[in-house]
Amino acid sequence: MLTETAAPPPDDPPPYTPFDKGVYRMSMGLQALKPEDWIEIGPDRHEQLAERRRLLDERREEVLAALPESEVAGRELLHRLAAFLPARFPRLYTRDGALLHCRTTGESLPVEGGDGHPPEHPLEIAGRLVQEDFCLLQSDPARDAGAYRLTAAVLCFPARWRLADKLGRPMLAIHAPVPGYAETLGRPVDRFLSLLKPDKPVWRVNWSLIDDPTLFQPTGHGRGTRDPSITVENAGRRVFLRCERQTLCRLPESGAVVFGIRTHQQPLSSLGARPEAAARLAGLLRSAPPDLARYKSLPVFAEAVEAHLDKLAAAAAG
Repeated sequence: MLTETAAPPPDDPPPYTPFDKGVYRMSMGLQALKPEDWIEIGPDRHEQLAERRRLLDERREEVLAALPESEVAGRELLHRLAAFLPARFPRLYTRDGALLHCRTTGESLPVEGGDGHPPEHPLEIAGRLVQEDFCLLQSDPARDAGAYRLTAAVLCFPARWRLADKLGRPMLAIHAPVPGYAETLGRPVDRFLSLLKPDKPVWRVNWSLIDDPTLFQPTGHGRGTRDPSITVENAGRRVFLRCERQTLCRLPESGAVVFGIRTHQQPLSSLGARPEAAARLAGLLRSAPPDLARYKSLPVFAEAVEAHLDKLAAAAAG
């Protein structure tokens, strides 16, 4: 994971295939997270960090936002990150006083100022250091019955949602467009966030299929018109498997919950190296409820993708 290599070849197998059961079921799917695995560094770091710098320079208002009440939590997150990175990845990060040097980008970023506070917004610095996006979730007992709200984020690689639309809203409202979320996950998610302990971080993986490899995708849900240019023959290179490794950690001082998002993306053809995963994904797509399929824009290419996955699975079986 830490070798100094370029981005993986296009058909490298995806690191995550979160559809092992082969049928659709909405669940949180949480697993215990080892503290040393909080941040994930990959061979695609050069390209992703360059894109993050470009977005923060050119589209800052779209990828960075914070409410005033998030200030303390944002500083706590950056301080934790600045301590974690040199200890966990000493070949890639070194600390020199108030500066943290990232060897991948060659940047030295200020993590503290003269007053102990970073001179730049702490989430902007965090977003330039690692491949993860970070969202801060905080509760206010006097508001929304203490539900956790999105109070700040650096979101360079959104999977079809806009930060400006979600800032300040509680989890139930944030996920209102997701079919079945309110009925199935609304209360369990709120309860889990209220009980999360600083020493018990967790992680999960989310997935989507997209026909645009752009990492910054603030829109695109709900497309229902089939694209005839995507065929069984070209679906492997026209459609991409996009997985998000998501982490949830409680900051001990501010009490905020840090929601980390590390994006992985490979062409669908990469599942040729994992034919059993290709078969399970085909089964999941066929079992997905119509409203969820529409939400994920699967009708655009579902027929071609399912047939292509069947071919990948059959080729291995033969």
